[in-house]
Amino acid sequence: MDDTVLKLLEELEQVVDEGRSSPFSNKVQVDKDEIFEIIDEIKMKLPNEIKQSKWVIEERNKILVDAQKEADEMLKEAEVRLGKLVEEHAVTKKAYEQASEIMEASKKSAKEMRLGAIEYADDVMGVAEQRLREMQDTIEQENQKIIEFFRENINVIFENRQELKGVKKD
Repeated sequence: MDDTVLKLLEELEQVVDEGRSSPFSNKVQVDKDEIFEIIDEIKMKLPNEIKQSKWVIEERNKILVDAQKEADEMLKEAEVRLGKLVEEHAVTKKAYEQASEIMEASKKSAKEMRLGAIEYADDVMGVAEQRLREMQDTIEQENQKIIEFFRENINVIFENRQELKGVKKD
């Protein structure tokens, strides 16, 4: 997760921790505008994480394309070598053997490159997925804390109003 987003979440926690405590309860009063300002900053930073994920996917695709190009070039090179060897009458048999080895080595190398590129891309995308899941969990937890905070404060205000109405009637 982006360090900036983590710092903003820590700042949000600090605002709640430093809020003025209500006597005889675990409720605190915080500056609503300050909370919303931090939440807005978090929302602005999240698209950067998504852009990074897209970049990882694009890089994976570039690696796969480059690996395929290199494999194709190796196969073309092997075909050219094979053609030259066949033209030489004295070494025709040897040429077939070498060409076969080159083709096999090229195919094996190309396959290994493709598998390596796919594995690398999968690893990078797995890390990006995990980071996004962690961010989502953190934001959901913070949202739940905020909702609970507002719910508790609304209840306190409602109870206070009820007490005021009871005093007013007496």
